[in-house]
Amino acid sequence: MSKRVLLLEDDVILNETITEFLEDNDFEVVSVNDGYDALDKVYEDSFDILLLDVKVPSISGFDLLEDIREKGVKTPAIFITSLNSIDDLTKGYDSGCDDYIKKPFVLKELLIRVEALIKRDFFHTKNNFIELDKNIKYDIDANSLFVDDSEVSLNKKESKLLKLFLQNTNQVLSHDRIYDSLWSYDESYSESALRTYIKNLRKIVGKEKIVSLKKQGYKFIR
Repeated sequence: MSKRVLLLEDDVILNETITEFLEDNDFEVVSVNDGYDALDKVYEDSFDILLLDVKVPSISGFDLLEDIREKGVKTPAIFITSLNSIDDLTKGYDSGCDDYIKKPFVLKELLIRVEALIKRDFFHTKNNFIELDKNIKYDIDANSLFVDDSEVSLNKKESKLLKLFLQNTNQVLSHDRIYDSLWSYDESYSESALRTYIKNLRKIVGKEKIVSLKKQGYKFIR
């Protein structure tokens, strides 16, 4: 499955250059040139990584990232910018970025940084556990769910689905994105099986945490 990239860059030529380069390297790229358009995309869909220019129309990359981090979006982000002072660098990391690449840069370097970040499972998590409720927690290292300190038995696909939800908290996951993540290329996905996995997870974490969005997919709320 191709990894999905949201690219915010208002330089038309650079936007097209980065888009074509990443697509040639098997990424799916959604490109925009306006901060508010990028903000809408983040909440409408899910991405594996965000590439954000800083000085763009409507809302800066810094403000955009700070906003979505405050709302629980943990998608890894790289700033691509001509700003190069130590104050700018500090502001970038304070707003929640994972990496920072200064213009001009070699496209191969950008690719290396993108691939390195995507290999990581979770972002902006200070410890090994994610608390889903006062008595429910997820062990990042063990990929295990605990209720009242007792491990809950999940089948392989339920475990993968929960992990996918937690990596994309508060973001819409399309049905196709979920199918691609849970079923391998030589398997046939099952709509009824997915509904069963959702039902089972809801019984554990709470029905209100997994929201079904008609014709769009599902969203895990935290």
